[in-house]
Amino acid sequence: MKKVLVLCSAVVVALAFMAASSIHSVSEGVDVGDIAPDFNLMNVDGEMISLSDYKAEEGHEAVKGFIITFTCNTCPYAIMYEDRLIELHNKMAPMGWPVVAIQPNDPSVKPGDSMDKMKERATEKGFPFVYLMDEGQKVYPKFGAERTPHVFLLDTDRKVHYIGAIDDSARDPESVTRNYVVDAISAIEKGNTPDPVSTKAIGCSIKTKK
Repeated sequence: MKKVLVLCSAVVVALAFMAASSIHSVSEGVDVGDIAPDFNLMNVDGEMISLSDYKAEEGHEAVKGFIITFTCNTCPYAIMYEDRLIELHNKMAPMGWPVVAIQPNDPSVKPGDSMDKMKERATEKGFPFVYLMDEGQKVYPKFGAERTPHVFLLDTDRKVHYIGAIDDSARDPESVTRNYVVDAISAIEKGNTPDPVSTKAIGCSIKTKK
């Protein structure tokens, strides 16, 4: 009888844990159609940047949305996408859709992703977009980012319209046949829903302390 009670108790605990985990996973991150959180993060130039700044600052009246991209210095996939991110920003920012790059890795785990290294990389590559440090790793879980790179396309009300990869060829830019972000923006500008609204982000896992 005692064994049965112990077994039942273990099952109840396990079910409770699974339910709690399920609730946690649902509450973490955003889905297409959700309103993403704003943030206030330091750029490589030392300024603090929020999405609300793009509405308030002079010269940003034409902003229609944001290509939020979680990326870093050290992931080979992120490195392969650097030139494409620069090209994406240069093409889309004048249309009102700037790239907002956020570095989510813990620098104590990946020293190459420290703010000093971010500054070096931004200068070396001539990043035309802001490159922000997710200090304390507080922002990426709120979005639900899992990889570098991982894109969240928002309008100026921070409504999420697309989540996933930049395009359909992580390794070879010459093999790209679908520019998911560009296509999603084109659909939004025509008043349509992007197709697809989500894809699998291909890249490195975000690095945190064990």
